[in-house]
Amino acid sequence: MHVCIRAAKFALAVFLLFLCALALSAQQQTRLPTPKGGDYVSHDFHFKSGETLPELRMHYATFGAPVRDANGRVTNAVLLLHGTTGSGGHFLAPQFAGVLFGPGQLLDVTRYYVILPDNIGHGESSKPSDGMHAHFPQYDYDDMVAAQHELLEKGLGVNHLRLILGTSMGCMHSWVWGETYPDFMDALMPLACQPVEIAGRNRIWRKMVIDGIREDPDWKNGEYTAQPWGALKIGAEMFYIAAGSALQMQKNLPTRDATDAAERDYVKRFSADHDANDLLYALNASRNYDPSPQLEKITVPVMFVNSADDFINPPELGIAEHEIKRVKKGRFVLIPISEQTRGHGTHTWAAVWQQYLKELLEASQH
Repeated sequence: MHVCIRAAKFALAVFLLFLCALALSAQQQTRLPTPKGGDYVSHDFHFKSGETLPELRMHYATFGAPVRDANGRVTNAVLLLHGTTGSGGHFLAPQFAGVLFGPGQLLDVTRYYVILPDNIGHGESSKPSDGMHAHFPQYDYDDMVAAQHELLEKGLGVNHLRLILGTSMGCMHSWVWGETYPDFMDALMPLACQPVEIAGRNRIWRKMVIDGIREDPDWKNGEYTAQPWGALKIGAEMFYIAAGSALQMQKNLPTRDATDAAERDYVKRFSADHDANDLLYALNASRNYDPSPQLEKITVPVMFVNSADDFINPPELGIAEHEIKRVKKGRFVLIPISEQTRGHGTHTWAAVWQQYLKELLEASQH
């Protein structure tokens, strides 16, 4: 009997070791290479406002290497465009990179040349907090897309994109790309936005943050020496509401005390990570965004995805369903509210929508 027990324990131990080895092997297989970082400097960059910068720095990171066809056209480049106040590094989060970038996954970085720019006013690219403060050029989304295009062509030598995938602000940039450079990409995947002018509740919450900064006496017309706390607190609280999921908040913060503690923690982290001028400029960049008059110019396949629990793009507006009809090869998908969705932030949880990316890549193959 004791021999049997010892044998059983030994067998169990061997089995557990086997499982651990499998887990370690899987972890090693999905470990991503380190992206290559770099900076491209655009000299004498002209903004739509008429302002110029002698040097506009665009920081970026890349995975993989470009592949060209017999005509020198790049066939495997993927451009990922981040959201407001974000950076290209946000796509390295496990819920995105861990689902899409690994071996055999949809954007396998051993096959694709994945490009992660920090856009104007964001990350390590040129921004107000570098020193110009409120004298920094009043950039808009057209300027941001023009800088992305220049980075690709002149900085990285990329003359064509297999895919543009954008989240939130990057979602809106995707529409601008499709209209401005309709032949530059094979497919577009805008996530979490609307292809119309920012108005209604979406404009109001942005204006609340903008006005909160401009009207804070500690802002000092952008020449503050210490961050205006009141303005950043308003910004943090609005972002917390706008980007969050009511279902997840109610589940994770079921009491008043838990909610208040989470809010204080978020405000603290947001304020430590943001500059008031950078925040003001990033939100104000959407002031004249409106791709709706020219949607018919978009000729490539478009997979447009929103989630039903998105505070910023609520489904009851019906805008997406109406406007996508004007896109020749467009499809709109509304993801229902579930335990997996994360409100506006669902755009970064790739497991929720990767099936639609798969369909888009298949539909846009040449």
